[in-house]
Amino acid sequence: MKRLFDFIISFIFFTSLFPIFLIVALIIRLKLGSPILFKQQRPGLYGKPFYLYKFRTMTDERDDKGTLLPDNIRLTPFGLFLRKFSLDEYPQLINVMKGDISLVGPRPLLMEYLPLYTKEQSLRHNVKPGITGWAQVNGRNAISWEGKFELDIWYVNNHSFLLDIKILFLTVYKVVKSEGINQPGQVTMENFKGSDSTVGGEHS
Repeated sequence: MKRLFDFIISFIFFTSLFPIFLIVALIIRLKLGSPILFKQQRPGLYGKPFYLYKFRTMTDERDDKGTLLPDNIRLTPFGLFLRKFSLDEYPQLINVMKGDISLVGPRPLLMEYLPLYTKEQSLRHNVKPGITGWAQVNGRNAISWEGKFELDIWYVNNHSFLLDIKILFLTVYKVVKSEGINQPGQVTMENFKGSDSTVGGEHS
């Protein structure tokens, strides 16, 4: 039932909003250059890797040594606008239709985080990841990594179709209010380095 719901809803949104996001893609091409899409391998159900798609929000500016500049320099005002209203997430509807992720579930993070999780934290991979989740409607990037993982695990143990519907409605509310976009003092969320420790990037 969840897979059917995911496919139908994501297909409806993808097709109905396609003209708008085609315009967004053209603006990204003009302002940020190519590629338009940010593509990165992420862990899916049970940690199985897949490629996640997002609209690009940062430039590729580097220093004299070829190292990427800090996020606060590479994240443009237009990129910040895309993140504020979660417009950068639109290409993930393709991932949903493919079955890589669900509309609702723990956010797919970085592959390099897998060996850093505690046994309990790794339970977040026992369900398919999602575009939005319980952690996203209860703080998003404004809470600690440990807090996020506790919320993710709570979802794993309590997920249901009605809870997913509730999360989807709360997500719309949070996007409209632009709550929890950034970690306090950061333009993104700091990388996870293991429990009790928290360099940034397009990974949230």
